[in-house]
Amino acid sequence: MTSQSHLREKLRKIEALFAGAGTAGERLAAEAALARVRARLQAEKRSDPAVEVRFSVPDPWSRRLFVALCRRYGIEPYRYRRQHRSTIVLRAPKKFLDQVLWPEFLDLDADLRAWLEDITEKLIREEVFADTSDAAEAPEALPAA
Repeated sequence: MTSQSHLREKLRKIEALFAGAGTAGERLAAEAALARVRARLQAEKRSDPAVEVRFSVPDPWSRRLFVALCRRYGIEPYRYRRQHRSTIVLRAPKKFLDQVLWPEFLDLDADLRAWLEDITEKLIREEVFADTSDAAEAPEALPAA
């Protein structure tokens, strides 16, 4: 297991600890562990020079997730004047982006999309109409009027 994947796994465990932390002591231990992991990530960032990379994330929910992930790792996302809202520019070590940030985003984004799909389907089925299947395909177009 690489050090990057090891760090990713530790972050997930720390987040799980946060979610299940019942006492103040458990919460403080989780915060301290997260601070140590972030410090270690910062040390790795210093050994690998930062590059500027542009991402295009057109879906607003996915974009919010990506920006939040960047900020969680201490990377401040930005865009230049006149760039589209879907454009996100980062300065970070290429190795970190390729091995940690982007794969984690793809995993979380797939989970987010599946959850949004499920909740939308349920809401429409329960509140609008039970049949949520796609529209039927007509065999031929009607003549123009």
